[in-house]
Amino acid sequence: MTRDNLLGEFLQARRARVRPGEVGLASYGRRRVPGLRRDELAQLAGVSVQYLTRLEQGVDRRPSPQVLEALATALDLDPDAAAHLRVLAAPPSEPHRAREVSIEVQQLLDSWGSTPAYVRDGRFDVLMANKAAMALSPMYHPGRNLVRDVFLDPAARSLFPDWSDIAEQTVAALRAAADPRDPRTAALVAELQSHEGFRRLWGRHDVRPSRNEIKRFDHPDAGRLTLRRQTLTIAGAEDQVIIVYQPEPGSSSADALARLL
Repeated sequence: MTRDNLLGEFLQARRARVRPGEVGLASYGRRRVPGLRRDELAQLAGVSVQYLTRLEQGVDRRPSPQVLEALATALDLDPDAAAHLRVLAAPPSEPHRAREVSIEVQQLLDSWGSTPAYVRDGRFDVLMANKAAMALSPMYHPGRNLVRDVFLDPAARSLFPDWSDIAEQTVAALRAAADPRDPRTAALVAELQSHEGFRRLWGRHDVRPSRNEIKRFDHPDAGRLTLRRQTLTIAGAEDQVIIVYQPEPGSSSADALARLL
């Protein structure tokens, strides 16, 4: 994340992923680019090649809402990616100031004694956790960074039997949650560029916020756990969320989690 041409990087990366046949364009012979050529995207979006070139090179960074909508349609962006496109084209705003989590939130987490729960920010730093979350994994201890742990901590591959999916989801969620102009986020991304898997996934420019879904764990003590992850917002702290893991009541995972705790 270079912070100087975020919009252009996104447009180029997503253009490379669209095949001409997917958008009704004929493809003849060998092509020099794997996806759409710049002139093809310009045609689909109804803009000039010169203007699209200025957007991709970072010369023009403030396309109109109509142009953004046309580009999102031409690139076949889903709602999450289209929203991210609008964020990248918006004027720079004041960076989020790191906020401390209130003591009331910690008290709430602690009241869920048998439910793993922690608070993370948009950079995926763990800010607060209850004992159940820390028993589930060391990566949920305050002070840890979830993205760094997923890619650089070998224990993560053992903890998550679906590690490849988790890695993909984590990178896409970081894209969705992080302030793209935050220097600390840029430093984290630069650090992780040494990991080939992260570098490849980050280059895809996928955008997908964390959602409520099933997550599997291979815990070294409790064994296989299947837990439902829920993401809860915190009023007044738009860059912080509570992540909660719950087993199906009466399931083997519920028994295993109870023994662990």
